[in-house]
Amino acid sequence: MIEQIMNKKALIQVLGKHRNLILPFIKITIAAGLLYYIITWVNYNEIISAFTDANIYLLLVVLFLGLLNLYLQYYKWKITASVILNNTDDKKIIYSLFQGFSAAVFTPARIGEYFGRALVFSDKSFLQVTLATLLDKFFPLLMVSFFGSLSSILFIHFYYEVNIYITASLFIVVFILFYLITLLIFDQSFWNNIVFNKIRSSKRISKYFDKLIVLKNLDRNYSAKMILISFLFYACYIFQYAFLVAAFSHNSAFINYIWTGNLIMFSKTVVPPISFGELGIREGASVFFIQQFGELASVGFNASIFLFFINVLIPALFGLIIIFRKNND
Repeated sequence: MIEQIMNKKALIQVLGKHRNLILPFIKITIAAGLLYYIITWVNYNEIISAFTDANIYLLLVVLFLGLLNLYLQYYKWKITASVILNNTDDKKIIYSLFQGFSAAVFTPARIGEYFGRALVFSDKSFLQVTLATLLDKFFPLLMVSFFGSLSSILFIHFYYEVNIYITASLFIVVFILFYLITLLIFDQSFWNNIVFNKIRSSKRISKYFDKLIVLKNLDRNYSAKMILISFLFYACYIFQYAFLVAAFSHNSAFINYIWTGNLIMFSKTVVPPISFGELGIREGASVFFIQQFGELASVGFNASIFLFFINVLIPALFGLIIIFRKNND
């Protein structure tokens, strides 16, 4: 045990000593990965062709929502950085956010985002930035899980004619689960109930339960703000998809398109994100679900590609520019 601790300390000292070499290497790796990703996967001819046949006015609405999407992500990360990292430097927050976009786009499960964001906060440990990033993503994940679950239950009920009693039971289960999560976040006394005390006494389960302790210590005002902003961010994304489908299909069944957007987001969460930038998972889900609502497969594909282009690729390119600028750490 002592030998392992000494080895870890030695490794940390080596990393600190060669920090000036390691950081440029990480930056170059991120840039090279992003450029390779763009060259390999993006078909610009298909994008231009889809753009010329679409409703331009609706595309402009989507672009505006894309800016709003970025602002909400920035504001959400700013609140988290202030509470968790004690950082209020807007420049660092913006730089870390966009560098995270660049690092995330070419790594499976977007794991590179943690390294990309950590590059800016040289005065913080990687563990601290990772914890902050996890919290920043936790609340949007709640939105996706909640609305995606409800949308999936409705989809199964109407399209596979599931018995109404089974549907109602599934709804009750979902609402109970999210009610318990709400209590975990906002009610500290809930952590001391009999069930949780039993869980903590179990050696096998307690190690997983301890990972949720961070929720107990969250500031309630912070949690409330994050839930509201995450809801707005999630709604912005769903409306972007709905407007894109309307732009490419020249139809206006927005309720169905919003429903489809929820199903796609939930599918991305359920299916392991092993592909770069989640490419293929998002497009496949979009094509499948949009056809169930009577639209062409090409409409679902184009809407998904444009959503990726606006929300992921363009911010990642801006992040690439930032990566090669000198940060005032």
